Amino acid sequence: MKPKTTFFCQQCGCQAPKWLGKCPECNEWNTFVEEKVQSTVNERERSGFVTLRSDKPVTLSEISLEKMPRYETQISELDRTLGGGMVPGSLILMGGDPGIGKSTLILQTLDHLSLNNISVLYVTGEESKEQIKLRAQRLKVTSDLTIVTENSLDRILEHVEKIKPQVLVIDSIQTVYLPHLESAPGSLSQVRESAAKLLYFSKTSGTTTILIGHVTKEGAIAGPRVLEHMVDTVLYFEGENTGQFRILRTIKNRYGSTNEIGVFEMTAQGLIEVTNPSQHFLREKSEHSIGSCVTAALEGTRPILTEIQSLVSSSQLANPRRTAIGVDHNRVSLIVAVLEKATGLNLYNQDIYVSAVGGLKVFEPSADAAILMSLVSSYKNTCLPGHMVAMGEIGLSGEIRSVSHFETRLNEAKKLGYKTVVCPSKPKLTKLDQDVEVMRFKTVSELVDRLF
Repeated sequence: MKPKTTFFCQQCGCQAPKWLGKCPECNEWNTFVEEKVQSTVNERERSGFVTLRSDKPVTLSEISLEKMPRYETQISELDRTLGGGMVPGSLILMGGDPGIGKSTLILQTLDHLSLNNISVLYVTGEESKEQIKLRAQRLKVTSDLTIVTENSLDRILEHVEKIKPQVLVIDSIQTVYLPHLESAPGSLSQVRESAAKLLYFSKTSGTTTILIGHVTKEGAIAGPRVLEHMVDTVLYFEGENTGQFRILRTIKNRYGSTNEIGVFEMTAQGLIEVTNPSQHFLREKSEHSIGSCVTAALEGTRPILTEIQSLVSSSQLANPRRTAIGVDHNRVSLIVAVLEKATGLNLYNQDIYVSAVGGLKVFEPSADAAILMSLVSSYKNTCLPGHMVAMGEIGLSGEIRSVSHFETRLNEAKKLGYKTVVCPSKPKLTKLDQDVEVMRFKTVSELVDRLF
């Protein structure tokens, strides 16, 4: 039968018979693309989801988890983001910018799994076997991995049936295709249907499947949004290509907590895990520096100390610059407004630059106090003590509000030798260390008057 032309939204996968400027489902503009859909495809395949095998209803107490051990990768930072390791039968999606290190991390992971007698299969649709071999030599991979270069998903699953791996890697989901679909590899229908078929395969066979995904220029994983809903775990690999640190962040995890991060350092020999990120992010911080303050950010369940730097200088422009790197631009504007209102500082004619050092993104409100203190330090050209860490949310009326998991953050600061903690007046500590001075403040004006 002749294929019909259909338009799909690139963001949410909404289907329309003609081109639309604005998607009626997700309200995004200029996201519809034209694709040809083969009408002979049955409804089960076109739905984007594949029905799993039916089973009789059972109670929670009757379900046994003894047969679901996790595959530990022996890379503690990766295991942390996965919630303790890979769950058999899970579908994992990993995205990141080109050259960020996705294939490097996967190759190192497969090497560790193979050395632990876990059978693996690496399917690549982007590189030749020789390229994989060269990377394996550079990374000093010692195990004998099984590699297949293939784009057809039907033929990939034929190889899988013969080899029967416990862990399967598809690099990348945008390069595989199903022959019965006329659209090109990487199109919305191909990505959706291929992921649906791999989901069915993973759940029925118990094979852990890792999908590598391309990202758009906005940083989101390319393809329909339904792709992220279908998988069990979504990981984003972040960091500047020119920087040394890489951050693996969990956006979704059905088998563990979300917003967990793993920190890696990129070297000529591959990715090296950073087991103490706080120490690495602060290793170049000077003891006394103007416009610098340390805060304890919480990434998932993990406290990380990071340095906030600010530069406040007289502006020659009619509209002074306001630049924020690694911190929320809107929160910086809020803090500047509160500072002017509560303390009378004249910042309206100043260029303001705020940055989180080391490439870490700190968007939680607990960093407000550190941002404020670094701004005042730079404006007044005054040094803050090098052993001081600040935590607290700034309210619009100038109050300093409490933060979650305060003791967890405090313990991380104590572990790295910080002697003074600036915090709100509310948190009550169950056990107070005499070596740590806790300075409590109710308002912004009180903090500025006492410290500056």
